[in-house]
Amino acid sequence: MININFLNPSKNNLRLNLIIGLSLVFLSLFDVFLYSFFDINIVSFLPYFISFSLPLILGMFGLSIIRISYSGIKKLDSLNKNINTNNFNAALTLLIIFSIIKILPPVMSWMIFDANISGDTKDACTGSGACWTYIKIWFKRFMYGMYPNEHIWRVNLAFIFLVVLAFVGFITPQKYKKYLSLYYIIIYPIIAYILIYYLISGGSLGLEWVETGAWGGLSLTFIVSFFSLIFCFPLGMALALGRRTDLPIIKYVSVGFIEFWRGVPLITVLFMSSVMFPMFLPQDFFMDKLVRVIIAISLFEAAYVAEVIRGGLQALPRGQYDASKSLGMGYWKMHIFVILPQALKLVIPGIANTFLALVKDTPLIFVVGLLEIIGMLQMAKTNPKWLGFAMEGYVFSAIVFFIICYAMSKYSYNLELKYKTDR
Repeated sequence: MININFLNPSKNNLRLNLIIGLSLVFLSLFDVFLYSFFDINIVSFLPYFISFSLPLILGMFGLSIIRISYSGIKKLDSLNKNINTNNFNAALTLLIIFSIIKILPPVMSWMIFDANISGDTKDACTGSGACWTYIKIWFKRFMYGMYPNEHIWRVNLAFIFLVVLAFVGFITPQKYKKYLSLYYIIIYPIIAYILIYYLISGGSLGLEWVETGAWGGLSLTFIVSFFSLIFCFPLGMALALGRRTDLPIIKYVSVGFIEFWRGVPLITVLFMSSVMFPMFLPQDFFMDKLVRVIIAISLFEAAYVAEVIRGGLQALPRGQYDASKSLGMGYWKMHIFVILPQALKLVIPGIANTFLALVKDTPLIFVVGLLEIIGMLQMAKTNPKWLGFAMEGYVFSAIVFFIICYAMSKYSYNLELKYKTDR
């Protein structure tokens, strides 16, 4: 006779435990699915409270049956280790899955099944779902701002060149790999500046001049983020080293800089760069608003990058410094070849997090009159011909920012794996 102890599952009778446990979990999910998608309650004959909580009870009981410390089955052990360690985690997992199943029907109906994408006017949006016609009509504005339509090819060509040049490191021969840092830190930003200045701005080489006030949309988001990332990282690294130096002047200047920029909101920094800063410039000196904004964001984010890198420097054991000095290395050689490579490797997640925050902070430039993608959404939703479609715009921008940030997150994770070493 088979004796099953459901309260203390083990490898004995594992197969029967799996059949019963997974069946109960499937039944609980199926019940929630039927009720959410087809409004069918298979236990409607029971009192409301019991029928409402029965899927959770069945699912928890099913997960408890298959909760075995070590079964030898890789997927089962991974499930038990990550989401089924105890009853609380099992209940939390089921509630999250139930919530996702519950909200899928209205979300899918609004975004897909009842949505409209045809037509060229507001009148085409007759359903109860999303009006993607609004996104379709305004798509160029969301991507390029007020940049003239006949010159959009210049923006596309500039970004194509930049993307191609960014992948130079993947095709560079091994003997030239040591020069890649010089390329990405100095040469690539200079090429990017030349392309953006002469191709997007124009005014020379037979191209019509387009002022930066007409730039906007996602392309402006990329430009501001790109140059701010390039400038804030080396400055933050210098500030982190300056804060740890024994030279009083450099140390206190670095500390003062970091604490000042971390102590003011970014929106205040942008406002000051746009309104107050030009008052301190010579009367005949002009600095474009976009340049001032990039400088302001770079200085602001450099303070946060500095603290992240300083955390990596403090995490290194003292023996690394002593070993470098024993080999006869000076200050700069020690930090460039020994200390900074190890410190930066340790703080890749922190640096990536700072860069993600920078990208998501770019919509704040709207307060100084630069209309990146969120700024264009703000303009579009106030257009008399398209009133009432702000939700579609915000959903579209959320998807765009999620794709950008997720790609950056995955890249940073790959860097972690690439430079991971056992300690």
